[in-house]
Amino acid sequence: MRWSGQSTSTTTPDALPDLGSTAAIARLSGLQRTVRPPEFAGLIFHEVLAKSALNRVPGGGGALPFGHTVNPYRGCAHACVYCFARPTHAYLDLDTGEGFDREIVVKINVAEVLAREVRRASWGRHPVALGTNTDPYQRAEGRYALMPGIVTALAESGTPLSILTKGTLLRRDLPLLVRAAELVPVDVAMSIAIYDDALQRSIEPGTPSTDARLATVAAAVAAGLDPAVFLMPVLPHLTDTRAHLDEAFARIRETGATTVMTSALHLKPGVREWWFAWLEREHPELVTRYRALYAAGPYAPAGYREWLAARARELRARHGLASRPLDAATGTVRSRAAQPGAAVAAGQRVAVSAGPATLF
Repeated sequence: MRWSGQSTSTTTPDALPDLGSTAAIARLSGLQRTVRPPEFAGLIFHEVLAKSALNRVPGGGGALPFGHTVNPYRGCAHACVYCFARPTHAYLDLDTGEGFDREIVVKINVAEVLAREVRRASWGRHPVALGTNTDPYQRAEGRYALMPGIVTALAESGTPLSILTKGTLLRRDLPLLVRAAELVPVDVAMSIAIYDDALQRSIEPGTPSTDARLATVAAAVAAGLDPAVFLMPVLPHLTDTRAHLDEAFARIRETGATTVMTSALHLKPGVREWWFAWLEREHPELVTRYRALYAAGPYAPAGYREWLAARARELRARHGLASRPLDAATGTVRSRAAQPGAAVAAGQRVAVSAGPATLF
């Protein structure tokens, strides 16, 4: 299924019950119902009541620049072949292949639960990342609209936040994010890995087009944000050519973005098998080369990564782009929308004025 952008309908047709629920689905904690909305053909939504919203990240603040995440969904209809989060569906006893792409767990009360958690005196206002294990602006967000409540809860509690997405539905929330950035550091990044339309449709079949995502970056810039573009993963022998990367950097620069981050594909167990199945089907001539490249583990060899980093540095300089280090306050790169004097440091409370809600 393809579309140039995402939108939210003001009306939702009656959902059809999923009559094929498995034992694994029945065991989902807090399951309320399973639906197959006709306007989301091929997708199954398992609506659950979450007991908690904030996830503590092991090693957060050390190896990782953020300490907590919020995942309003589990599974992702973007269906990216290389998605590193596929193994998380196994924790639910759900399929990590097509099941990850089609069976989406929706935490329908996540915003309310989060609001309670960040109001606790014990909450340290640690940076919270969205988009680490599932895309918060995937198609389901058009139906459930969970992100506005999440952003509001974090900003009004003085909690810095970062968002990484492939979803063009981000445009809906740009005014909200700009207002949130008056209270706390807010970082936004768009993931755009592939600039060949046919290849993008094959590897990322459920995502908005590259053009639509670039237009969303431009809209974020126009709104006053400073979005980064994550050109990752770079796919060896598929998207690492000078021609492909040069076109990518040029098109990114045209949006007004100033920052591009790159890294090579990594193939951990649970993802590796899915990737090689796609490779054998679509590019069998590359199977041997990939097996050699990833023979020692999930990461490309250091020599390849150094070569890729050098190529990226050269192209950034050519196109006037930067690669800023990750910011400990948000977990990605600092957005200029957090104006000096208005940004709220982690651990400091935000005074919310009486009257209308601060962000609306």
